[in-house]
Amino acid sequence: MRKSLLTTIFAVAAVITAGTPAHAIRGGDEAPQAYRFSGSLQRPDSPRPDGHTCGVTLVAPQWAVTAGHCTRNNPSLAQVGRPKDWSVRLGTLDAGSGGEVIAVERFITYSPHPVQDGDIGLLKLKRPAKTEPVALPDARPADGTRARILGWGMTCDRRVPECYPQKLREADTVIQPASACDGIHADRELCIGALDGSVAATNMDSGGPALVRDGARWVMAGLVSGSGGDDRPVMYTDVHHFKGWVADVVTGRLNPPDTPVPNLEGAASLGGVCSGSVVRTSKTREDDPALLLTNGHCVPERPAPGETLRNVPLEIPVTIGDRQGYPQAEVKTTHLLRASMSGTDTALFQLDRTYAQLRAARVKVFTLADRSARPGERVDVISAGNGNRFQCTIEAVVPHLREEGYTQDNAYRYNPECTPSHGGSGAPIVLRDGVTVVGVHSTGNDSGEQCTADNPCEVAADGSVTVRQGARYGQQVKHLASCAPVRTPDRPRPPAPRGCA
Repeated sequence: MRKSLLTTIFAVAAVITAGTPAHAIRGGDEAPQAYRFSGSLQRPDSPRPDGHTCGVTLVAPQWAVTAGHCTRNNPSLAQVGRPKDWSVRLGTLDAGSGGEVIAVERFITYSPHPVQDGDIGLLKLKRPAKTEPVALPDARPADGTRARILGWGMTCDRRVPECYPQKLREADTVIQPASACDGIHADRELCIGALDGSVAATNMDSGGPALVRDGARWVMAGLVSGSGGDDRPVMYTDVHHFKGWVADVVTGRLNPPDTPVPNLEGAASLGGVCSGSVVRTSKTREDDPALLLTNGHCVPERPAPGETLRNVPLEIPVTIGDRQGYPQAEVKTTHLLRASMSGTDTALFQLDRTYAQLRAARVKVFTLADRSARPGERVDVISAGNGNRFQCTIEAVVPHLREEGYTQDNAYRYNPECTPSHGGSGAPIVLRDGVTVVGVHSTGNDSGEQCTADNPCEVAADGSVTVRQGARYGQQVKHLASCAPVRTPDRPRPPAPRGCA
């Protein structure tokens, strides 16, 4: 299966599949000098201290090109939009210092489906760069053409500083026949690297250039798109194939409107894996530690069937988004207060910030409902992981929902047009007042199997089983609305009501 060479970052990262790298630009060395037109896309949601996310290459004074999945990897999955705090660093050996740093004003992605339709995107800079852009090719390079690849890709597969190379790396390799890359789109992609993968791009090299010589100058032949594995060459977008599109965007002949952005305010990402939301109850005080609501199956060590986990010290990073889904606050869980996947699939965490502190950071806080949503009632599912706000209707309340040995009671089933998916687990189900949470998104039947993982089945009161392929389900949360507020050490928490932590 093809892998995008970009690590998962923030909420939308759930849709990006990370490769498993061995060495940054495998088979390469530290570059002896910088390339004036080449650089790094810098984002505040990068897992790296230097901010590097993807490679970029200057193609016009105010435009840089990168992989489409690097621009599409924004919180709302917009095809065209205006990012928050993105910049490019050009003409440096060090992704974290030196060179010329210019803020990104706008991104334009060729397609909403980069891998299927064309993995290329353009970044409009807020001002022209001082350096000279790279030359673009007059023709598709022939198989066997020598190429130089560049990047700051990861040196190992763990998100730790020692896996992030400080210096730009380069390697000389060759353009292979398309048949050497499984899954390649041969009409618009190049296969570049050693046949055994010993010289190739790696994770976080996405968007970086493959350069070929035209006399004394470098020409950009391709940009990193995806890999079929460490023992294969890497697939690069053929820049010549998209040269006309690049020219149309750069000259203004093609100027698509910004993609409408759904309101994602308050959508939280738990460890980059699940969605969630900050919630309060009627008993909450402003100086109480805030609570985060999500699914029980989002807990790193899931509760066993019939088990309820309570008051477990657990630290997980949480990102809470603004209206566009960009980070509004970075917090951590301190304790898992309650989690179960039996009877209900819900979890409640305590955070390291109080409600007052989150409000000062302008974070949206939701209110837990003390009632269930009714069939026919309209709701929104606000998913950080899916980068979307789904407008839904509660189609039915299912007596029992069974999946992989777990059974939940009185689960919501949405209307067929409501399609939150993987990464949306734990997303709040919100009434149309925009504040009141009546549930959390939980699961869906993907392939029509009966009662297996990712294929829940409905069990009626008489025990009959129904499978609805494509159906999506949520869990009720009214049992949490009576939970006592969490107290700080100087104000011990009173005993919680039954069903709470």
